[in-house]
Parts: sequence; structure tokens; C-alpha cells
Amino acid sequence: MSTLSTHVLDAVAGAPAAGMPVALDRRAAAASDWCAVARGATDDDGRIGSLAPAPLEPGVYRLVFDTDAFTDGEAGFYPEISVVFRITEKRHYHVPVLLSPFAYSTYRGS
Repeated sequence: MSTLSTHVLDAVAGAPAAGMPVALDRRAAAASDWCAVARGATDDDGRIGSLAPAPLEPGVYRLVFDTDAFTDGEAGFYPEISVVFRITEKRHYHVPVLLSPFAYSTYRGS
């Protein structure tokens, strides 16, 4: 079984993105459908240390970062960021996001 964490940094403020709502969904059998797995919000350090309520099975998942809620709808071009990824093995997965008004980046962290 796998675990999942995330970390969001606000590149403009040069600080953690505290209080950002984040949703975790899993792709359903019908590839166009998603099932909610967990919801949370980043802490004062911009982190969610353990988003999944239970170990994650192999499959396709997505994290949806509600950037509009974080910025009160004023910051930018991306009202939300959706990061889709695949869990294939038993390990810890970390998906960080670096956010600015007109760009974002993500990668598989450790």
C-alpha cells in the first residue's frame, strides 16, 4: 500500500501556501469518471503530510489544488491545478507544487 503527501509553495510571496484546499480523487473503472478519496487543506507550512485516509492501492489518481480559494479568486489565470499521476508500487509518493499567478510546476518528490 502507498501513502501520499503534498507541499505547495507560493513563488510570488516566497512563502508556503497555507490553507489551500486540496482534493484527492481516484480514476474509476470508466476512465472519464473520478471517485473522491480525501479532502484536506495545507497547514501553515503549505503541507499535507498524509492526505489519504488509508493506504492507496495501485491506480490513477489526481490532486486538485483550489487556487481560487487560496487567493480569494484574485491571483490568476489558473483557478485550480489538477495533477494526475499513477501509483504503481508500494512506497511513499510526494507531489509538490510551486505556484505563481501565470505558471506552476510539479514533480514526483521524495
